[in-house]
Amino acid sequence: MTDPITYLDHAATTPLRPEVAEAMAAVHAEPLGNPTGSHPPAQRARRLLEEARDEVADLLGRAPAEVVFTSGGTESANLAVLGTLQAWPRGGDAVALCSAVEHPAVRASCEAAVRLGVELREVPVDRAGVLDLDALRAALSPGVALVALMAANNETGVVQPVDAVAELVRDRAPQAAMFSDAVQAAPYLDLRALGRQVDLISVSAHKVGGPVGTGALALRGRVALVPRQFGGGQEQERRSGTQDVAGAVGLATALRLAAAERAVAGDAVAARRDRLAVGLLDALPRARRTVGAGVPVLPGHLHLCIEGIEREELLVKLGAAGLCASGGSSCASGALEPSTVLAAMGVPTELAQGAIRFTLGPTTTDEDIERALVVVPEAVRSLCVGT
Repeated sequence: MTDPITYLDHAATTPLRPEVAEAMAAVHAEPLGNPTGSHPPAQRARRLLEEARDEVADLLGRAPAEVVFTSGGTESANLAVLGTLQAWPRGGDAVALCSAVEHPAVRASCEAAVRLGVELREVPVDRAGVLDLDALRAALSPGVALVALMAANNETGVVQPVDAVAELVRDRAPQAAMFSDAVQAAPYLDLRALGRQVDLISVSAHKVGGPVGTGALALRGRVALVPRQFGGGQEQERRSGTQDVAGAVGLATALRLAAAERAVAGDAVAARRDRLAVGLLDALPRARRTVGAGVPVLPGHLHLCIEGIEREELLVKLGAAGLCASGGSSCASGALEPSTVLAAMGVPTELAQGAIRFTLGPTTTDEDIERALVVVPEAVRSLCVGT
């Protein structure tokens, strides 16, 4: 008999909400044309696309014209970072600031900008993974064109002090655009409030119960972007390519549902996460939480480091038992590479090798937690850790 699936990897991708699947199916229930066309199916596609844009804009605190539909968080990050820096009016003297714990899509975009002549300043974090505000203050200068700080970390779930950072940026580098990757934060944080603090904000549908392959970048009207894709001039010439109408509808539906249930769902998810944490730490003496008490963390994230464990071996054991978790960022170029996030936090390499991320969501059940509390300790003990 096959083991049941216990899915604790919501930070990597979330199950598609039934309501989202229904909304997307309704899009395809009638002939759907290209939104740029003029015949009735094309007009219907354009109407559905713009209705989705209106809804996403409202949920992100932006005007509809400020929303650019993309293929997801990675493309949004590329466009936000490189598009903004290439539009910098002062040419080659642009400076970009990013935190030391940004998602690989943001880090790689910033590193690509260096090859275009941009100066990159990486801002360190403390041992909890929270941005060092004093270091940021010292790094800010009139030449800074872009400041990138994620709303919440994809590996550890640590929520960053975006409000305090935005205040510093406005005070010391008012000409800079501030970009926040809200992909991981979208299910649980108030995106309208976040949008009021930053100039660019990105979301991805599959992190919030929507389809894979759809996302959005919302920007303030004052922000200039050089496009990364060229062709038909869609999305007001900021992102060429025929839009995925059903995907846009799915994104809008998923964001709306998440916003409506945010408070209640967050409390329920956090309660289950805490029960999982207590049970695992009791059962595994060599395990410790990577982020200490008192640090704001997303409700669904539980990041542990288990001394003496190789995370890939543990993940294989868990997968064979039907329990889905991960070792960190699902978008890192190689699963065996050390985590740059944990390195920035000062976690010793030998301990970081045993890092494992359990992420819960609204569909996580009490039965999932009870099963994890049996399966995970058994898997760890089978690896002869001596716990």
